[in-house]
Amino acid sequence: MNKPANVNREKTLRVYLGSALLFVCIFTSATIIGILILLALPLSLKVRYQLGAAWCGLVVWMSKFFCGIDYVVEGREHIAPNQPYIVLCKHQSAWETLALRSILPMQTTLLKKSLQWFPIWGWALAASDSIAINRENQREAMRILLTKGTDCLQRGLWVVIFPEGTRIAPKTETKFSAGGAMLAHKSGYPVLPIALNAGTYWPRYSFLKYPGTITVKIGPPIISKGRKAADINAEAEAWVTQAMQELENP
Repeated sequence: MNKPANVNREKTLRVYLGSALLFVCIFTSATIIGILILLALPLSLKVRYQLGAAWCGLVVWMSKFFCGIDYVVEGREHIAPNQPYIVLCKHQSAWETLALRSILPMQTTLLKKSLQWFPIWGWALAASDSIAINRENQREAMRILLTKGTDCLQRGLWVVIFPEGTRIAPKTETKFSAGGAMLAHKSGYPVLPIALNAGTYWPRYSFLKYPGTITVKIGPPIISKGRKAADINAEAEAWVTQAMQELENP
């Protein structure tokens, strides 16, 4: 097993400069790629997806170049490219929302509908076939997730869900929401649990990014056919919780 390196949270000149350069480059490149995705609306979803995935890969590379943030993946053998999965992933920072585009096959993501209201960036998200929900209306949100999520899976897309609902600080636990497990129960598609420690190096709500190596742990698939949503959710949450304890207490 790969062990995370000791975290150096010293606020050096390199940390400030690297974080500033990353911010400027993300802002600039996101605007450019957003315009390109909107211009590609007459083309296929695959073209728009590839544009977005290329940008995500660029940001992950820039985070390494400017801030010294690298990553390793454990459990790649659990990825079956021709089998769509419902991914239930730990959520600590913005990093994983980008990096999973490079780690996993073609996918869609469950996200807040309000994110699509931002000019250019949000419109580009809307053009990428994301599953957008209004969390204030839970019944309607569940209906959209089950309907559109199943449709995406049947079309061969993976569905990425962050069941904690928001970014959670390292060494903090919260219960998984049942949406992803309910989708697995209703659709019959398997679940792939993922744990990671991205928040240690790319903290939530923080301008500063710190050098180090993020570990992404992909768990064995969880069978959903013939099982209750509560059981699926409990198994995924238990695996992620155990994996996080291993990451945070090497």
